[in-house]
Amino acid sequence: MHTRTLRFLSYSFAGCLVPGLVLAEPSPLPAEVGYNGGEMETPRSLGMGDALRANSNSLEALYLNPANIATTRVYHVGAVAQIWPQARRQSYGGGAIDSILNKQRIAGGLAGSYTAQDPEGVDRRALDVRFALALPIADLFYVGAAVKYLGLSQDGESASVGLAPSAAAAGLAKKRIVSDVTFDAGVTLKPIPELAFSVVGTNLTAPGTGFLPLTFGGGIGFGNDTFSLEVDSTFDFTTYADPKARLMGGAELLVADAFPLRAGYRYDEAMASHALSGGVGYIAPEFSVDASVRANVQGPSVLTVVLGFRYHLDGAGVVNADL
Repeated sequence: MHTRTLRFLSYSFAGCLVPGLVLAEPSPLPAEVGYNGGEMETPRSLGMGDALRANSNSLEALYLNPANIATTRVYHVGAVAQIWPQARRQSYGGGAIDSILNKQRIAGGLAGSYTAQDPEGVDRRALDVRFALALPIADLFYVGAAVKYLGLSQDGESASVGLAPSAAAAGLAKKRIVSDVTFDAGVTLKPIPELAFSVVGTNLTAPGTGFLPLTFGGGIGFGNDTFSLEVDSTFDFTTYADPKARLMGGAELLVADAFPLRAGYRYDEAMASHALSGGVGYIAPEFSVDASVRANVQGPSVLTVVLGFRYHLDGAGVVNADL
């Protein structure tokens, strides 16, 4: 099948999300807007404004704070899809978290995701694979780290602006311009079960590229079985000439023990943007489904939709959570 036909079919779903949007043209947005620092957001994290570095668990922790995969006793496998219509980006991924199957309570997680961004423009493709381990200390202090691999190529924009292919001018034909291994690390302190303080660093080998930006941040969260509230901040030390901040806040309410409702806010200093987000889900003992949407209310006009499904092996009785 012709490449352009494949691209049309791939992006037809995104076009359905925003009727009238023409996806056969390059994105009008700067590439860094759609790339979003290479982040893979889940419905829960996006719905809460990406403010989950303190209260995260399960697959959210694998992406936001690896220490938190040890904060709950779960065995989950899941899948997630991100759609950015204006940025012409789609990301699909899946992963598994196990904090049950050993008596030492060492938690582990593995995830992979594939991103295609702006096929008629910058034509970026990226593969992200990560593996994390975390350890609880006296149910008070949690430490964790995630080793990550990013392979990224792009081959589109240089031709459209009359430049020869190069790593600086969009990319190199049939070659990866990024193929790096780095790691994230985080710590979380929970002086009481409902309160959490976290500090997280990403891409700590400092690869020196905006595709794997060195960031530091953290969060303060309060949560119980039915309600959680969190405020986070992060600083990007690589992508721009000066460090740029993101400020995030979010809340989650569980209704009727089955329906989580989420709302969030994010300020991005680099993009001078303010965004609001919201989401809803359904949680059963055996599985959960979630959907969230984020839209800028100031700054570049961009919408993000994230869908997710998760199967709970512990809730389904497939594994023994009493080890």
